Amino acid sequence: MNPSGSRVAALTKELWLHWQQTREDWADSKSQEFEHKYLQELNASVDKTVTVMEELDKLLNRIRKDCE
Repeated sequence: MNPSGSRVAALTKELWLHWQQTREDWADSKSQEFEHKYLQELNASVDKTVTVMEELDKLLNRIRKDCE
C-alpha cells in the first residue's frame, strides 16, 4: 500500500478506536444513529478510497517504467 493510503487507513482505525471509547459513555439511540450515519459510511468510503489509491499507485509505477 502506498504511504498515503496507509496513513488514511491508520487514521481511520485510530478514529474508530476513539469512537469505541466514546461509546462507553455515550450509548443511546443518537450515538447509534451517529455511528451508522457517519462512521460506518466513513469506513466504507475509506476502504474504497484506499483501494483506488493502490490502483493509482500501480498505474503510476507502470507509467514511470514505460517512460524510462
